[in-house]
Amino acid sequence: MRLILLGPPGAGKGTQAQRLIEKHGIPQLSTGDMLRAAVAEGTEVGKRAKAVMDAGDLVSDEIVNQIVSERIDQADCENGFILDGYPRTLNQADSVEAMLAAKGLKLDRVIEMRVDDDVLVRRVAGRFSCANCGTVYHDEDKRPKAEGVCDTCGSTEFKRRPDDNADTMRTRLRNYYKDTSPLVGYYHCKGTLRTVDGMKPIDEVTQSIEAVIKG
Repeated sequence: MRLILLGPPGAGKGTQAQRLIEKHGIPQLSTGDMLRAAVAEGTEVGKRAKAVMDAGDLVSDEIVNQIVSERIDQADCENGFILDGYPRTLNQADSVEAMLAAKGLKLDRVIEMRVDDDVLVRRVAGRFSCANCGTVYHDEDKRPKAEGVCDTCGSTEFKRRPDDNADTMRTRLRNYYKDTSPLVGYYHCKGTLRTVDGMKPIDEVTQSIEAVIKG
């Protein structure tokens, strides 16, 4: 089962990916995590990536695609994976298709999580997390049961990401619609796209995704 969860920031992709990992036992492949691991391990492509980053430049699609390719060859991806944060552009999508085809593989489903912009802004602007265990809360939707105390670990320290505010979120949404939303049409034409209503409660979104996976 090879999947991409597609949708704007704040759509709930991270939450649903974690549930897929727990139920199906497939890894979530984050390009950021894979890039850091390749650099830390000193692989050939990791050394190339480090040289680019040390020079202050962005890592090319070609390097990222090679890192993704090597990660997919590892044993824990034998039964599938979830691609996280890649592809983001049409050029990257073409690269992923070619890379998988060279391995005799293909994507099974690209699942678009659709959420209204106003809801996305509200979700992200109100988000905060436990500084100790990372449990995520929200000013309106999910406050700790005991005010100021984490439900999971009992910590009283919380934090907010600096970019979790309305203005930054609207900028992120503009970037998503410019660069990444064209992938919706791309995968629709390939017959792999399915859309779920990300406005529904979390458990109902999970059920919708499982229905898509079952076909």
